[in-house]
Amino acid sequence: MGAVGKAFHVLKTLWAGSLWSLAIWVAPTLFFAQSDRRLAGVLAGRLFSIETYLSLAVGAIALVLPGRTRFLKGYLAVGLLAANEWVIKRFMTDAHARGAVYGLTFGAWHGVSQVIYILACLLVLLLVWNEDSR
Repeated sequence: MGAVGKAFHVLKTLWAGSLWSLAIWVAPTLFFAQSDRRLAGVLAGRLFSIETYLSLAVGAIALVLPGRTRFLKGYLAVGLLAANEWVIKRFMTDAHARGAVYGLTFGAWHGVSQVIYILACLLVLLLVWNEDSR
């Protein structure tokens, strides 16, 4: 593996770490430390949006590198995060305002969003885990 491959491996590892740390430590800490749950939710939502853009950047870099076909789990993770950001988030917002969207409440859409995010995290974990760094 050349220098570019090693640098991209480090980037993938940092990406995986940022995904997991946001889910496990950062977002829960916002709700623990901030008494205004609405503000905590807005801040968490913004951080998840930033994570989506970071993921798009990692996916775009992977597209221009040799071995891009070995990044399939990463592309799927990026797609899940993008769907979460631009589809599920809209449903959550609408459900919060109207009570329900397509028969699901805000809480249900939030659960859907959590499952999608964790699936993306698991895909990126597998991507890094299965990397042959020899």
